[in-house]
Amino acid sequence: MPQHSSMRQIIITEAGGPEKLAIEQTEIPTPQADEVLVKVHAFGLNRPDILQRQGLYPMPEGVTPVPGLEVAGEVVAVGTAVASYRIGDKVCGLTNGGGYAEYCVVPETQVLPIPENVSFVQAAAIPETFFTVWANVFQMGRAKAGETVLVHGGSSGIGTTALMLCQAFGIKTFTTVGTDDKVAAIASLSHVINYKTQDFEAVIQKETEQQGVDVILDMVGAPYLAANLNLLRRDGRLVYIAFLGGAKAKEVKLGQIMMKRLTITGSTMRARNTAEKALIAKELQQQVLPLWEKGECLPMIYKTFKFDQIQDAHIAMDIGDHVGKIVVEVI
Repeated sequence: MPQHSSMRQIIITEAGGPEKLAIEQTEIPTPQADEVLVKVHAFGLNRPDILQRQGLYPMPEGVTPVPGLEVAGEVVAVGTAVASYRIGDKVCGLTNGGGYAEYCVVPETQVLPIPENVSFVQAAAIPETFFTVWANVFQMGRAKAGETVLVHGGSSGIGTTALMLCQAFGIKTFTTVGTDDKVAAIASLSHVINYKTQDFEAVIQKETEQQGVDVILDMVGAPYLAANLNLLRRDGRLVYIAFLGGAKAKEVKLGQIMMKRLTITGSTMRARNTAEKALIAKELQQQVLPLWEKGECLPMIYKTFKFDQIQDAHIAMDIGDHVGKIVVEVI
């Protein structure tokens, strides 16, 4: 355990804008039997943090209200049942909250080792997006080599991660973004479409000779439902991870779903249980860790901020110009 007993953490004083984030002193947490205590070197920002700050996505009952879903750092204490990690190990992890802090406890099964060639800043941007993409595109979406995937919101942390992983696994992609700068920024990863100046449905139908795509990862929601259903091939899968554009679709063509045998599904990471998260971590360690070790599929980092610049970091995410991830350096 650390020599001292107190640490800084960032709290949401009340629902609202970035000015509602404040730093406070508190006790360093003690790991439960199945947890490791990480001295946090860096943590990543994610859309759920913004929603939580706005009062729209509260933590489940009994879970810390301190935001922060992913951390990278050094193990400084381990619970009595922990077998895979030792004090001194460099790790990143998907937290159950509490990542906006100098120390954070993480369940052992949600921790991944950091390869030697990967920095703490890069590693801090791995867990939330890679867990989410792996669960939704590969587990639920069943995307495989030779298929075609459409990723909406391709310049986001989730989007860039999905495009990189698809590229690594031999899956062709299309993606939508909202500015020409973002088109240029991720042009090496995918066929990028500016949805504000182009009709993404028409472009993809033309490019695929009216064949469409096998899997769609969507964080926009209702406004895109009709186009998504039109674009899906027979046995296609539409996977929702957010509905930033609207949660209620007015009309759905049920005949299309039946004729094409479509699957419409979705998930949130927060609602997954420990066993589900453990399985995702295990598959990432087997399938994706070797890529990171080779310097492949590492997260795109847009900008880093210091701990006491947390409000600025949230403002940057609210503005939405970022391509890739926003990370806060603690040390």
